[in-house]
Amino acid sequence: MNQRDITIRRTAYLRGPNIWTYRPVVESWVDIGAFEDFPSNTLPGFNDRLSSWLPGLIEHRCGVGERGGFLLRLKEGTWMAHIMEHVAIELQNLAGMRVGFGKARSTSERGVYKVAVRARNEQVGVAAIEAARELVLAAAEDQPFDVAGTVAALKDLVDEFHLGPSTACIVDGATERHIPAIRLNEGNLVQFGYGCKQHRIWTAETDRTSAIAEGISSDKDLTKRLLAACGVPVPEGEIVATPAAAWEAAQDLGLPVVVKPTDGNHGRGVSVDLSTQVDIEEAFGFADRHGSEVMVERFIRGDEHRLLVVGGKVVAAARGEVAWVTGDGKATVSQLVDTQLNSDPRRGTTEAHPLNWLNLVEDTAILNDLSRQHLTPTSIPEAGRRVLIQRNGNVAFEVTPQVHPDNAALAVLAARIVGLDIAGVDLVVEDISKPLAEQNGAIVEVNAGPGLLMHLQPASGEPQPVGRAIVDHLFPNEEDGRIPIVGITGSQHSSTIARLVAWMMHLSGRYVGLACSDGFYLQQRCVERGNRATWDAGQRVLVNRMVETAVFENSAELILSQGLAYDRCQVGVVTDADGLAALAGYDILDKDQLYGVLRTQVDVVQSNGVAVLNAADPTVADMAELCDGAVIFYAQDESHGPIGAHRANGGQAVFMRDNVVIHATGTEESVVVELASLPQHQGKPLAPAQVLLPAIASALAMALEPGQIVVALESFAIEPQGLAAAPARKK
Repeated sequence: MNQRDITIRRTAYLRGPNIWTYRPVVESWVDIGAFEDFPSNTLPGFNDRLSSWLPGLIEHRCGVGERGGFLLRLKEGTWMAHIMEHVAIELQNLAGMRVGFGKARSTSERGVYKVAVRARNEQVGVAAIEAARELVLAAAEDQPFDVAGTVAALKDLVDEFHLGPSTACIVDGATERHIPAIRLNEGNLVQFGYGCKQHRIWTAETDRTSAIAEGISSDKDLTKRLLAACGVPVPEGEIVATPAAAWEAAQDLGLPVVVKPTDGNHGRGVSVDLSTQVDIEEAFGFADRHGSEVMVERFIRGDEHRLLVVGGKVVAAARGEVAWVTGDGKATVSQLVDTQLNSDPRRGTTEAHPLNWLNLVEDTAILNDLSRQHLTPTSIPEAGRRVLIQRNGNVAFEVTPQVHPDNAALAVLAARIVGLDIAGVDLVVEDISKPLAEQNGAIVEVNAGPGLLMHLQPASGEPQPVGRAIVDHLFPNEEDGRIPIVGITGSQHSSTIARLVAWMMHLSGRYVGLACSDGFYLQQRCVERGNRATWDAGQRVLVNRMVETAVFENSAELILSQGLAYDRCQVGVVTDADGLAALAGYDILDKDQLYGVLRTQVDVVQSNGVAVLNAADPTVADMAELCDGAVIFYAQDESHGPIGAHRANGGQAVFMRDNVVIHATGTEESVVVELASLPQHQGKPLAPAQVLLPAIASALAMALEPGQIVVALESFAIEPQGLAAAPARKK
């Protein structure tokens, strides 16, 4: 019994489309050893222990296709690798990383399986696989297992390595629009779209957010003066340098007042509703510790509200509530806070909680408010006495439908005056459904980079789709941020084809990025020589703001070990289904398995794109049915494979006849180039037909004219010397 074990032989993170799915996955090779002879239905108590530890497994539909499907498979008997797959998925879900995809497939070696699990983050996904191994072993051997501790550790990894919830919601909004996203650092800097069509965000700031506007918003006094000059209602106030000056300003403005730092945010250093000299002078010191200057403002009665403005529209609004407790003559203030406020499950210390945990030991603002009421945390208020605990910091109650149009218009105007494309506009008003002017309300702040959690996880009301609103702002009118991408897969001449396609695109007037096994190219410059047909090099092409068209060489090994660098492409080329010998290390041993690898390039062709397929290779030709877009077959002989049937249905083909390259669409034919007119090398064409035909088909798929193609063919350098070294055009 003790000899049974599970070994994870190797693990890879496939960052792009791969043989399993379009999304990133963790792939582990798992050796279940003696468990190959012990499926789940032969292990006493195993299924019960597993389902009691992870009750959420009942939601896993598995191949059965219905709720409870996986539990049914457990009862019937399934193997440890398959069970690890589902456990890894469930552990990620419990850690707050929602995933659903997973597969386990046997290899040619008995007891060894490939287990692939969707993973939004590499560190979390790998840890989930490793934890799944430990859990299923414990369940099999009837040993204890700390599920809560394991989930907590995974949550820590999510907090450390994954996007923050605000950024993640914007990424989810982009995913809904089928706009690609690339994380640019370990924080919350994310690129949407590719190349010259991209936009970037850093949480709720975008590449359209003006640095000047951000600077204005951080200066509360300057913001107020600009707003007031444009007729926006703001509370009167002035900057003060000393506690005495603060008291003097308060008397001039009229009591009560607010004292706050001019460059604070998130309510830090703010004291409100102050009416005595002692309180105001103490509040000066509190504000001074949280900012560079201190401002005294007229106090506006009402509730704090946050209106989120995105691209000239109010897309969400939240209201704050003052936190009070009521004395019973027995409990201290601290005890009352714990029983009446902190007991609310909506309060906590993590981002999953819409309301903050109230800490009477460390929160100076709370202590100051208690002091003004002549109380301390250990005081015992008399029965029925209401005690103010917190005035701000509870803006988490959804009120978007209640916002009066006049108030929305003022918030939009305030954001426009400051110059922010995304702004959190804070206003104080007693009833948000009525105009500010009727209630003596005012806009008190305009903030850059506003928090989104209050709108995503409100304490009450429905969450608002603020992430989608930000994406729609960056990509209006159905823009998708995509540039034309050509991906070339195969083992024969693929690097030369990639360079020739890139050269054609360059001569058509586009700024081209190229990553292939000959090097990394930007426009006419070879930036790096050597094999750059890698995921990393592909990403470098896609993040370059200058790139208008990208070309990638993708080997079968790249697809198996890293995944494609892009999620979708306009043109996908598959040249051949050879090279099996080089893939034995990936347990790819026959043509059917190779087909499953190479089809990845066809699977990612956009619905308005084209697959360019070698009609002379039956394995490649069979991929035509997988393509969401159109298909162009190519072959030296027009009678090869499915070309005739394809043309009969109006399809396109590129082939040779009498040393001439022909482009056919249905029954119509046109000459692309006469090979005799192209440069020769030792009496032979500079590029063989296996290079010319797929490259020409790709160029036609990219809407190049025959004349442009001919010019490119005449000037192409067959040797990988870099685009800059291409010979001059033949006269």
